[in-house]
Amino acid sequence: MKVTEHIKNGNGNTQFSFEILPPLKGQNIQSIFDSIDPLMEFNPPFIDVTYHREEYVYKERENGLLEKKIVRKRPGTVGICAAIQNKYQVDAIPHILCGGFTKEDTENFLIDLDFLGIDNVMALRGDAVKNETYFSPEKEGHTYAEELVKQVEALNKGEYLDEEILNQAQTDFCIGVAGYPEKHVEAPNMESDIHFLKRKIKNGASYIVTQMFFDNEKFFRFVAKCREAGITVPIIPGLKPLSSKKQLNIIPQRFNADLPEDLIKEVLKCKNNKEVRQIGIEWCTMQSKELMTKDIPFLHYYSMGKSDNIKAIASQLF
Repeated sequence: MKVTEHIKNGNGNTQFSFEILPPLKGQNIQSIFDSIDPLMEFNPPFIDVTYHREEYVYKERENGLLEKKIVRKRPGTVGICAAIQNKYQVDAIPHILCGGFTKEDTENFLIDLDFLGIDNVMALRGDAVKNETYFSPEKEGHTYAEELVKQVEALNKGEYLDEEILNQAQTDFCIGVAGYPEKHVEAPNMESDIHFLKRKIKNGASYIVTQMFFDNEKFFRFVAKCREAGITVPIIPGLKPLSSKKQLNIIPQRFNADLPEDLIKEVLKCKNNKEVRQIGIEWCTMQSKELMTKDIPFLHYYSMGKSDNIKAIASQLF
């Protein structure tokens, strides 16, 4: 079922969803089930599964030259989505990226998803790999998420890269895209960011999930700006509870999300990460309760492979 249909079926009630990471190479599917099982009592209609593109490492040969090798540290997004839908009978939403994919790769990826009965995709540009200063697309790949959305929507119309294909079956994906309440780190300003978000919607996206934020006012202002710009699709807030002191430095740098001074002060008082985790649960619960008073269709939590703190929050809300 499409995310937009889940929203309609919610009849105005806020529903619960979350995002998981594929396991590291060498781990089995049970590690995924162990993180999902504790959260199923809250009846998530869908679960997002991230996609981690391959990374490059350089190994020195005997002759002193460097050999470039591709490393996939978190494979299995498509297989995980199939396993989730089979085991839990809920919709799994794979992330599809510009980075690491040619247009042909993307089309084949989408065909596989369609064969599996997956109804939704989250279309993202993706981040630069570690050895890149800036994002670099694949040759014959997409540079921007709006281009990726356009390709997915074209396949929904039965338009394949090879125009000579006969009996062109149409897919029917519901397309989600990312929104940034504090703007994308590479965007020159918020107005520019919303301009390009609107183009993603124009190209076929049906809903938005935001980057994490810790100040609800920034989310409310973002929604207001989107509506003023003519963006009418559902906007789902993405939330993450803090769990360690080091995240005070990592999150602003990596996700361009400011942390409120009151939250920072409480975390700095903590003697260990167990106390930080509790502060994170309390702050995220407070955020969630306020958001639920504003006719939010879903609260979407970034679990990062851990479910105990998400469960503690959801237990107070759903």
